[in-house]
Amino acid sequence: MTGPATSVTRQTILIVDDQPENLAALGELLQPAYQVRAAVSGQRALQIAVSDLAPDLILLDVMMPELDGYAILARLRWDVRTCNIPVIFLTARDTIEDEQRGLDLGAVDYLSKPVQPAILLARVRTQLELKQARDRLQDQNAFLEAEVARRMGENLLIQEVSIHALAH
Repeated sequence: MTGPATSVTRQTILIVDDQPENLAALGELLQPAYQVRAAVSGQRALQIAVSDLAPDLILLDVMMPELDGYAILARLRWDVRTCNIPVIFLTARDTIEDEQRGLDLGAVDYLSKPVQPAILLARVRTQLELKQARDRLQDQNAFLEAEVARRMGENLLIQEVSIHALAH
């Protein structure tokens, strides 16, 4: 069975939480299979998200000082460099209204603390697989668009040469 730990380049998960003990616990859970980065503030999370080592997935707490999780997600979705990074809210706020708000803003999932490790790992794995599939489709679409443009150029050249040949 192949899993995240067997891949050549490990996927990166950014954990954003203002509580160091939460960062440590989540890091310990995810570290064996993924490359883990951590941020204790929204501003730092936004900096990491646009860096050269942008995360493949973000686990985001809602209750944060200064920028709360909803504001962070809104900024991530607004920026073309980060709009496609899946975000899972991981928070103690567990009302239906909170969950609905997070999902409406574009989160791919919403988990309430304390989270069961097996459930978190399954949700993370699922979202990373979906992101890989979307990235592959996007790459394939870009290749196909380039191929269509190349062939259209060839067709135009053949058409032009044929017209010149017929004219002579």
